[in-house]
Amino acid sequence: MDPRQHDELVTALRQAARGLASRRSIRDLEETLGQIVTSAVATIPGVDAGSISITHHGHIETRHPTSETIGKLDRTQSELNEGPCISAIKDPPEDGIVIARDLAGDDAQRWPRFAPLAVEAGYRALMSTQLSTNGGPRAALNLYSATADAFDEHARTLAGLFGIQAAMLLYGADTAANLQRAVDSRDQIGQAKGILMERFSLDDEAAFQMLVKSSQDTNMKLTDVARWLTSEVGKSAARRASDQDHGG
Repeated sequence: MDPRQHDELVTALRQAARGLASRRSIRDLEETLGQIVTSAVATIPGVDAGSISITHHGHIETRHPTSETIGKLDRTQSELNEGPCISAIKDPPEDGIVIARDLAGDDAQRWPRFAPLAVEAGYRALMSTQLSTNGGPRAALNLYSATADAFDEHARTLAGLFGIQAAMLLYGADTAANLQRAVDSRDQIGQAKGILMERFSLDDEAAFQMLVKSSQDTNMKLTDVARWLTSEVGKSAARRASDQDHGG
């Protein structure tokens, strides 16, 4: 790697890391993912366009495509269940990088339905880097080139480094979302216990056991029982307030 390329890489990754550290909302996290795609396309030699593919409720969706054409090609791979992006997510090699060197050549046999559509759209090469981490969402950073055999070892290394940035971000966002759900569930159950303790003069443990038994008897999740109870109490309070207003 020559000094100029090294400086470009360090600058791009530093900017991505700064963005990652400053994010506080899902919108901001999505914006950072988009910045990683943009930086990868601008920094990695031979890359003309890019995107991220990510699994969501069992489906593979495209995120942050740099053009409408790229978004369509990503969606096509998902619909066909075929292409480098799909391979990187579902059946990646040891290093997690899948490369189509020439979709109009030998690689056309690997992805016979997708390859001609990519070539028709103006792209001959594609490199997809798996972004998955243990326990995180399955995803891939996709980098397209209009030139066949565009990706050398330097490009491959850079793609892997950008992939690490994106994987860390996705894992962090997924972990934060899970923690938030856990906190929300705990708060919901706490509110429900408080209602039962007040209404039935129960202690904390007895109120919790009452929720557990209701969950078992109704075959509902404990959090769903708690959510229903707090919702019903809220509705009752609203009705009483409305009746008082009308009565007044």
